[in-house]
Amino acid sequence: MIDIIIVNWNSGQQVLDCLNSIAQYGTELVGQTIVIDNGSADRSDAAIEKMANVKLIRAGKNLGFGKACNLGAQYAQSEYVLFLNPDTRLYENSLDTPLSFMANPDNAKIGICGIQLINESGQVDRSCARFPTPLIFLLQSIGLNKLPGLRRFSLHRTDWDHATTQTVDHVIGAFFLVRRSLFEQLQGFDERFFVYLEDLDFSRRAHLSGWQSVYLTKAQAFHAGGGTSKQVKAARLFYSIRSRLLYGFKHFSPAAAWAVLAVTILLEPISRITFAVARASWRDAFYTLQGYRMLLQALPSTLRTATRKD
Repeated sequence: MIDIIIVNWNSGQQVLDCLNSIAQYGTELVGQTIVIDNGSADRSDAAIEKMANVKLIRAGKNLGFGKACNLGAQYAQSEYVLFLNPDTRLYENSLDTPLSFMANPDNAKIGICGIQLINESGQVDRSCARFPTPLIFLLQSIGLNKLPGLRRFSLHRTDWDHATTQTVDHVIGAFFLVRRSLFEQLQGFDERFFVYLEDLDFSRRAHLSGWQSVYLTKAQAFHAGGGTSKQVKAARLFYSIRSRLLYGFKHFSPAAAWAVLAVTILLEPISRITFAVARASWRDAFYTLQGYRMLLQALPSTLRTATRKD
């Protein structure tokens, strides 16, 4: 059996479609469907409350993704927990195939499983990632990872067609199937990450503890991508960069972490604005300025959080 945890924040019809797909394809496999509502203002929580076989937990405010997932996991009882984005929809084989795979005794050291995600164009998303190195973050900051010869230094594995089952560093958190024993062993997601990279951090900690992550191509699900973060582009940029800094200070040497910070603060905004102007995208340039204003305002507290020893 599996428990499914969904974090909702103004997801509107998307989360309802997701829940309907669980009801359609997961009846015999799902022990609980738990939705953590992060203070939605679009009344989607009221619609969720009316749905059968869904446990709704109102957080009352936006806890962030990792903290909300940890809250939902407190109610999990099944052997497996699936963290599922509200902008996904399950297909017929989305649950039974990965569950059978994980239950195989030969796969006892696989702690995390992801499946093929199909986007709105009907294409397979490039959804797996590498564990970032300082070089990957530095090249990403100034946009050089977009050059053909340097794409292998990108965080996301866009250089691989995702057509084969593989052991990978990380599968995207949109469909993140985890053994509950592993989740409890690692004490869940690191709540210092408000949103972005908390799943990558979890995968790295699992890897360091001797577990593997597998990308499974025998099962598929739909994933719109972007989710409700499309609504707040400047904030999305801010939280993305903030999480990068937190990850660097947690997993890199102090010298490397400070180097990532320096390039992020001094060079990346120039690079982003240059690319935006080259595309004549004045709106993206504006969002960049807004996102970096938020980052600079929050930098002292971010550094305190990043260097805190938990």
